[in-house]
Amino acid sequence: MAAEPEPSGSAHAPAVPSAAPLLIACALGIEQLALRSGRRHGGTSPGPVTVLRTGMGPANAQRAVTRALEGGELRGAAVVASGFCAGLEPGMHPGDLVVADETRGPGGSTRCTGTELLVDALARAVPGRTVHSGPLTGSDHVVRGQERAQLRGTGAIAVDMESAATLRSALSTGVRSRPVAAVRVVVDAPEHELVRIGTVRGGISAFRVLRSVMPAFFEWHRSLLLPRR
Repeated sequence: MAAEPEPSGSAHAPAVPSAAPLLIACALGIEQLALRSGRRHGGTSPGPVTVLRTGMGPANAQRAVTRALEGGELRGAAVVASGFCAGLEPGMHPGDLVVADETRGPGGSTRCTGTELLVDALARAVPGRTVHSGPLTGSDHVVRGQERAQLRGTGAIAVDMESAATLRSALSTGVRSRPVAAVRVVVDAPEHELVRIGTVRGGISAFRVLRSVMPAFFEWHRSLLLPRR
């Protein structure tokens, strides 16, 4: 696990005192690299931002997120699960975006906060990329072939290994009403499975898209601080 708090704005700008922190959780070093490089060029967040690398799999995600949120600085943080995923719907391509309206795992489903806002913000942040919205299901292994079709039969549009555990842990640790979201970039799809020759090209495309999502996360985070009417 590796976490790196990153200040809001410039290196000398103080964080907004009333702004809750933002915790972005991802599994892999390559995902963290994309998100951190996007952080440097993606505008400013209204509060402190931490990009947490949890390690692969739901168990690692649960442990890392729980540990991070039990600390004083991140206790009230809004949480976004991000990184790569496998698309389940025919016609998906590497570089497509998935915004979960709910995550599904062995412990049940978790509703996400501000899904429509994130869809709109991502369309502006990454123009020309298709943004899909729907249930994001969890798995403890890489999904291929027939199992992919079976998961699609449940209504899920994409699958990854950490999002469900991340959001469930976020809502069971500290502040139970905290805002949570899951945004993933498709790296593997029914017509573009990882075993194919186009894997490298698809991975580069997904990396570039993931590097561009931070402005949308900041817009989502900022909207949470606005007074509700």
